[in-house]
Amino acid sequence: MPLSPYLLLPRASYGQGLSAVTPARADAEPASPDRAGATAAPATQDAQLLAVPFGADLAPEIDLPLPAAGLLAHYAATGAAGEVVEVPVANGDTVGRVLLYGVGDGSATDLRKAGAAVARRGKDKDAIRVVLPEGPVAAFVEGALLATYTFRVGVAKSTPTVIEFVGDGAETEAEVARGDVVARAVALARDLANMPSSVKTPAWLAERAAEQGVTAKVWDEEQLRSGKFGGILAVGQGSVSPPRLIQLSYEPEGATRHVVLVGKGITYDTGGLSLKRGDSMKFMKTDMAGGAVVIAVLGALASLGVRVRVTGLIAAAENSFSGMAQRPSDVITQYGGRTVEVLNTDAEGRLVMADALAYADAELDPDVMVDIATLTGAISIALGKDLGAVFASDDDLAAELAEAAESTGERIWRMPLIDDYTPALDSTVADLANIEAGSTYGAGSITAALFLREFTGKRPWAHLDIAGVGRSSADEGIFSKGATGYGVRLLLEWLSSR
Repeated sequence: MPLSPYLLLPRASYGQGLSAVTPARADAEPASPDRAGATAAPATQDAQLLAVPFGADLAPEIDLPLPAAGLLAHYAATGAAGEVVEVPVANGDTVGRVLLYGVGDGSATDLRKAGAAVARRGKDKDAIRVVLPEGPVAAFVEGALLATYTFRVGVAKSTPTVIEFVGDGAETEAEVARGDVVARAVALARDLANMPSSVKTPAWLAERAAEQGVTAKVWDEEQLRSGKFGGILAVGQGSVSPPRLIQLSYEPEGATRHVVLVGKGITYDTGGLSLKRGDSMKFMKTDMAGGAVVIAVLGALASLGVRVRVTGLIAAAENSFSGMAQRPSDVITQYGGRTVEVLNTDAEGRLVMADALAYADAELDPDVMVDIATLTGAISIALGKDLGAVFASDDDLAAELAEAAESTGERIWRMPLIDDYTPALDSTVADLANIEAGSTYGAGSITAALFLREFTGKRPWAHLDIAGVGRSSADEGIFSKGATGYGVRLLLEWLSSR
């Protein structure tokens, strides 16, 4: 994973060996996974930076030029989350540096922000030693690790910074391990979404999904045809890379509840014959971000001890254009027999997901279904780039997801399912149209959600539209330019709490 490796050190020794000299690591062995799936790192000779939360007692070896309180007052430091005051300290004949960092109100949101700020200050260093704050340590670890995320095809630019977390006790150890599992699941989702589509075909995505340590089943194009998955086939027929339906199954002993997660897996989206503009097409390698989230979530459930049975469905296809591509005005038959008039081939995500939802309803008998997709540009206009959307047929489910979103900082806003808008999807030649047919409503994200609802069999269901939050344009906080992995932390928290 492209995150910094880390160690957990005892608190008693955190001030020892602080140095401004780059440690010699020529003999260090590469990081390797341990039994829990965390990444262990070779011990560094010295940490180049030491980070300590505001108000913490400093180790006696650390001799600040002024008392900590005086330094903070000098810099007008308030202790806000993400605030960092850098102080030089003497260390023999060298000069080391201490980072005093703010933790805000100590909430998970503020500690996640603090962890990211501290890790970013150490990004160009060989190692940084971080005294853990009090409170929800897992969130701090998530923030620190996610802030170090990089994606690069080929050789990495440099050796990643080793983060040496300092803390004591079994509870702290468990919190650090949880933060690590969650951060690496998010990194996996980012990796999958950031991978160029010249590599990332539906078959490639299915191979990566099968590596997650859960039971995998994959339908190839012939099996999709015999199974009558008309939506996935129609979207994928214009590409030289055939579509796939991927099923991942996590079945812990004693589970009594069954959740199905459905992810949009469009590995590249040209818009098909309803061709996108060039500027809009540049980012379409991440149009399978929802599918990436489902894969990453399924891979992390065992490490977190989730006791719910979870089935993940990823409907994967490349939406391309050719002489074989579907045309506007084509009528397709979705899984289960509903017919759909395709008025816009760039509204393809709902076609592949409709097959997966209908299959889940007919064959898997879930207690609840949640889908996640970069589905509509309209949601970005409605909510911007910082809020995901949730549409839900069940108030309790919507409330549970909102609570998980608040806890993880992956904020959502509930959007309405307005039944009066359903006639916008009427077709004169099929059961449904895939977009508003000559409608005056102009509510593209709502009608897209209403389209998906038609295939859920009236089961409790929620739809997460992450088109606005699935990509970041800046390296800031826990995010790096590119895919964000939005939804992994939210869904893991929701499933862990059920």
